[in-house]
Amino acid sequence: MAHFAELNSSNVVLRVVVISNEDVDANGGDYSTEAETFVSGLVPHSDNGVAWKQTSYNGSQRKQYAGINYTYDSVKNKFISPQPYPSWSLDSNDDWQAPITLPTITEIDSNLVLITWDEDNQKWLGKTYTGDPIVTTNYEWDAVALAWNEV
Repeated sequence: MAHFAELNSSNVVLRVVVISNEDVDANGGDYSTEAETFVSGLVPHSDNGVAWKQTSYNGSQRKQYAGINYTYDSVKNKFISPQPYPSWSLDSNDDWQAPITLPTITEIDSNLVLITWDEDNQKWLGKTYTGDPIVTTNYEWDAVALAWNEV
């Protein structure tokens, strides 16, 4: 099955539909403008929809599978995920990066650290869950010492 992302006038994905491979092959083939035109005639645009672009379910084309609110970059011919937080920026691979590198230490005393970004304080936070009954331990990432500090 082929997947097509509907774009608005700002190239933001509104939805993704599935079209049979046979229909795509019979109408120009994968990633062709003919296939996009065929989909436009087959599936009516939603209120703000203006175009269709094929997306790869396994991410082998156009960087990654398009999801709602992803943006299609027509110059780079790829879909870019939404910015997760205002402080994050795109790297040279068009992946969003936090202003502080994601910690690579993901275990403390053999316990998995669940890591989240704290946008308000611009830092990584971690939690571990251990024992019975379960005990939660909170941590902050020290980007200078490259270590988790219990808080």
